[in-house]
Amino acid sequence: MVRHTPNRRLPMVPGMTSRPAAPPTLESIAGGGPARRFLTPVVGAIAVTVIAWASAFVAIRSVRASFDPGALALGRLLIGSAALTVWVVVRRSWVRPNAREWGLVVVVGVAWFGLYNVALNAAEQRLDAGTAAMLVNIGPILIALLAGWLLREGFPRWLLIGAVIAFGGAVLIGVASTSRGTADLQGVLLCLAAAAAWAVGVTAQKSVLGRLPGLQVTQMACVIGAVACSPFAGRLFANLDGATVGGIAGMLYLGLIPTTLAFATWAYALSRMPAGRLGITTYLVPPLTIAASWPLLGERPPLLAVVGGMVALAGIALSRRRADRPSR
Repeated sequence: MVRHTPNRRLPMVPGMTSRPAAPPTLESIAGGGPARRFLTPVVGAIAVTVIAWASAFVAIRSVRASFDPGALALGRLLIGSAALTVWVVVRRSWVRPNAREWGLVVVVGVAWFGLYNVALNAAEQRLDAGTAAMLVNIGPILIALLAGWLLREGFPRWLLIGAVIAFGGAVLIGVASTSRGTADLQGVLLCLAAAAAWAVGVTAQKSVLGRLPGLQVTQMACVIGAVACSPFAGRLFANLDGATVGGIAGMLYLGLIPTTLAFATWAYALSRMPAGRLGITTYLVPPLTIAASWPLLGERPPLLAVVGGMVALAGIALSRRRADRPSR
């Protein structure tokens, strides 16, 4: 016969409370223990994303002799679309979009994947990879301004201060880049157009990610971007006929790593930490691009452009000051 004994409270020991343990937070992750096991894959995903996106500027610059801007955009998006479609099918994570979501994803695909890639590819025909990365990286400021207007998130004082400082940095980069001729001025304007297209795409994407999986949104937008770039199909076939092996390998790399892998790791990290804090990590892209383009391409941005890039990054960091202030 088994005697039933009532439940008894365990004796309390120093450091123990009767309250259930709270789930680990990002702030507690650095302390170690189980939280550290949670942090490791997130940090790895962030590192892969930032490095891959920085390498994209170098790769685009390296294949400029083999592919026209539109042809390179189409080839990269076709490769990315195929890989992302396989990924979505394997994951079986498809959610049927409604009409509004379809419209927003079309904006993401045309603006971020289509116009952005064509404009950036054309810009890097005229500007070195590091300068292009610094100019395009004013995108977060434009995103914040669009969100304040279209999404009614407001215009905090530090956002406006940071926007003015970042714009001043962009002006310095433009002055340094245009000192060598009008072709560089065209490159500066194309980079600013790419940054604007990125901002429009991200602003539209923000309204879709609440219900649709990030990987699915990326796959849909990539396919739509490829369709938008389909008028360049003739140039793509013509370029492939005369492209070098290195040029074709570069296009494959752009489609598989910065497009497919980096967007997948970005979505993984985004699902596990706030978007604002994750966005700050893109500030590492320009210095990584400069560090890679120097030995690989033999390119060094003008000193004034580097100073302008530092000023722009400082402005972007200041624009996040209110969001990063700890709550009381």
